[in-house]
Amino acid sequence: MDPRAELLIRYTGGEWWPDLIESAAGSWLETTDGRRILDFTSGQICATIGHNHPRIVAAIERSLNDVVHLNSTMLSPPVLDLAEGLLATLPDGLDRAMFLSTGGEANEAAVRMAKLATGGFEVLALGRSWHGMTAMSQALTFSAGRRGHGPTQPGIFTLPAPYSYRCPIKHCAGTCDTTCLDVGFEQYDEQSVGAPAAVIAEPVLSAGGILVPPPGYFTRLMELAHERGLLFILDEAQTGFGRLGAMYGMELYGITPDFVTLSKTLGGGLPISAVVTSTGITRTAQDRNLLYYTSHQSDPLPAAAALAVLQVVQEEDLPTRARERGERFSGHLREMAERHEAIGEVRGHGLLWGVELVTDRDTKEPATELGTAVTRACEQAGLCMNIVRSPAGTGMSACLRIAPPLTVTEDEIDTAAGILDEALTKSTAT
Repeated sequence: MDPRAELLIRYTGGEWWPDLIESAAGSWLETTDGRRILDFTSGQICATIGHNHPRIVAAIERSLNDVVHLNSTMLSPPVLDLAEGLLATLPDGLDRAMFLSTGGEANEAAVRMAKLATGGFEVLALGRSWHGMTAMSQALTFSAGRRGHGPTQPGIFTLPAPYSYRCPIKHCAGTCDTTCLDVGFEQYDEQSVGAPAAVIAEPVLSAGGILVPPPGYFTRLMELAHERGLLFILDEAQTGFGRLGAMYGMELYGITPDFVTLSKTLGGGLPISAVVTSTGITRTAQDRNLLYYTSHQSDPLPAAAALAVLQVVQEEDLPTRARERGERFSGHLREMAERHEAIGEVRGHGLLWGVELVTDRDTKEPATELGTAVTRACEQAGLCMNIVRSPAGTGMSACLRIAPPLTVTEDEIDTAAGILDEALTKSTAT
């Protein structure tokens, strides 16, 4: 690593990637010394249509010649074009949008609007969730980063995660029956001071270990939430725009939330996020003096890039491709699970997959050291993916998280599967 890396504040618990990345295209990265790396994390799960897609590059170039940044009260054609195109992809009732920079900001804004619309301040989130690193979003994040930073926002409650492999209420044995929701809301009822505002959840809990809720889960969650006067925010940061094999995760569950938040996959590598909600909620929040105003709200350049992403996803039917490529990749993973005892469970949708590693399939003891060794072996062989771990005190787990660009080819999937298979063989033999 370049010694100048010491000039930077290290903002994660781990080390920097050992190579400097000089360029990127499609599913591939190239280091300064010419080594090629197959990127199965899509950057930070943001490069939806691959790195440096020509349509995104062209949109950025046009913006550089037209306008990059404006006062946040000024609108531009790219922002209005994006609003029109985005809302056309969403269910009726989700018809007002706000554009920000990050997923954390989008979730902050959605919670802020929910508080105004309801008059309450209590917010519920799932255990093992990830909703961002700003103050409120971090308070709603339970998969990492809670310790040592002082108190979080008041009025936050946790619902047990739908993690049937390691059921948090010690009830399910392999299939979640949503009893965890009944238990979680009963606990909320006991603790609430009568000021309900919102509940927030991801369609698939990515940082929590690719936890896939069962059919009917979100229908039940919305019923329990609305009975209590809680609005429902669906955080589609990592799942929107085809990642799960559908345009949005909400389609898989047949629901329409009160809010949907979008980020990561919207910008295709550029920082842009969105909050989408109904006209009724918008008007109530505005009547009660909504204020959420940032320096890069409604900036034209990222809006132009996001519009390009949206158009490519639709024109190339990337949700269908993600579903088909995901079936190919999951086939590889399930075949590996038959040969590698260290694989406790394979789970996912589309092109978002998790491989939970254990030292023993009966005890399900997490293989955290093996996970580190496997990711390092993949790294050395030219495959980038990562491992997500639950923090101590929450029921440890070690899960490989795999999320290639939706434009990934069958050959690239086969190559990645071969590298992972070899890494598992090598790491379990030492």
